Amino acid sequence: MKSELLRLNDHSRRQFMLNTAKTALGVSVMSGLSSKMAAAAGNTGPGTPGFGKAKHVIYLWMNGGMTHLDTFDPKTGPTKGPGEPIKAKAEGIDYLGSYLPKLAENASKLSIIRSMSSKTGVHDSGTYIMKTGYEPRTTIVHPCMGVWATHFLGKIKDVTLPDSVIVNSGSAYPGAGFFPPAMSPIPISNPETGLQNIRPTTAESMFSKRIDLMNEFDTSFRKKFQTEDVKAYTEFYDETLKLMKSEDLKAFDLSQESPETREKYGRNNFGQGCLLARRLVESGVRFVEVQMGGWDMHNLIDNGMTNNGNTLDTAFSALLLDLEAKGLLESTLVCLGSEFGRTPDINENDGRDHYPLAYSTVFAGGGTKRGFAYGATDKEGRRPADKQTSPQDFLATIGHAMGLPVEEVVMSPSNRPFTVADKGVPVTDIFA
Repeated sequence: MKSELLRLNDHSRRQFMLNTAKTALGVSVMSGLSSKMAAAAGNTGPGTPGFGKAKHVIYLWMNGGMTHLDTFDPKTGPTKGPGEPIKAKAEGIDYLGSYLPKLAENASKLSIIRSMSSKTGVHDSGTYIMKTGYEPRTTIVHPCMGVWATHFLGKIKDVTLPDSVIVNSGSAYPGAGFFPPAMSPIPISNPETGLQNIRPTTAESMFSKRIDLMNEFDTSFRKKFQTEDVKAYTEFYDETLKLMKSEDLKAFDLSQESPETREKYGRNNFGQGCLLARRLVESGVRFVEVQMGGWDMHNLIDNGMTNNGNTLDTAFSALLLDLEAKGLLESTLVCLGSEFGRTPDINENDGRDHYPLAYSTVFAGGGTKRGFAYGATDKEGRRPADKQTSPQDFLATIGHAMGLPVEEVVMSPSNRPFTVADKGVPVTDIFA
C-alpha cells in the first residue's frame, strides 16, 4: 500500500488523502479544507510567481482601522470623503485619496488589494488576525509572520542582529506564539533611541566575571533539566550576549543618517521608524514591523486624515524611493495593513466608524507587480465586488513571497496542527 501511494504524483496523493479523510471523518467536515487545499495547490511552492523573491519584509501597520475610502480606494459618489481623489501615475491604478499626493506620484511602485474583507470589527481581534491569520483563542497564542519565517528558513547566518524587530511597539503583540521564546521579535518602543540598555553598565572585566558566575550556577540546572524551554532560555542569553558585543548594533543608530535623509522621512515616530526599518533590512534583518497609530477616526475624518495622511504619505514614499535607490526594493517586500476599514457613510461627528466588510492593503517590491490593483469594491466601497481577499490570504501572500511552505502543517507543543495564516491562499496574481 505504501509503495503504491509513493508512486502517485503530488496531485493524486493529495486527492487520495482527502478522499481517505472524507471517508473517515465525513464529507461535511472536510469540504472546506478540501476546497482550500485544492485552491492552494496551484498557488504555492517553488516555480510559482513571487515565491521566495522577498528576502526581507517591512510591514507597515496602521493601528486603529485605516479608512480605505480616503486612502487607497477613494470613491466619487455619496461615500466620497472630504477631499477630491488624486489621479495616480500608474496604468493599473486609477486614483488615490486626496491626502496621499506623494504616493499618487509613486503609484507605479504599488500593488493594491482593494477587496479585503474580515469578520471582526473589534480592534484587538482584528489586529490579532492581521498579524497571525488566526482568531484569538484563550488556549493558545499563535506566532506572527516573522517567527514563521525563522521556523521555516532558520536564523539568518552571519548576522548577529535579530531576525525580527517591531518598531513603535505596544505591549500587546502575539510574538513567538507556540514557538520557542528565543524567536520573539525584538521590540523598539522609540526609533530615536533605538535598542535600549544593550551595552554593559560595568567594566568589561567585571561583566565577564558576572557572566561566568551566572554560568557556573546554571550549569547543573541545565544538565538536570534538558527541556526545550531551558534550551530556549539558554539560547536567548547566548544570542543577547553576541548582540551586545556586535558592531551590527550601529544599524539601530539613526544618528548615522544625514539630517537631509531624516527630514525626507518625516521627523516623527513613524517616519523615523521607516528609516530604521530600511537600515535594519540593509543590515540583514529579515522582518521589520513599523507601527503607526491614530487611525480610529470616529470624529472629524478630515482633521485626522490631514495629519495621518501626510505622515504616511511622506514616510511610505521616502521608504520606497530609498529602497529602490539602494537596490533593495526587489528583494524587500513592503506591505501595509490595518485591522479593518471605516464605514462608507460619514457619521454625525464627521467621522467614520469601524467597518470590517471592505478595506485595502498594499504591497510594493519583493517581486510584486508595479502599478497594479487587485480586486475591487462596489461603487460606494461597501462590499468587495470582485476577488474577495481574507486576512489569511493577505498573510499567506507575505509568507509565499518569503518562500515559506504556507500549506505545510506544523504541530504545536500541545500536538495541535497549524499552518501559516490558517490555510490562507496566496494572491499570486499580484506578483510579476
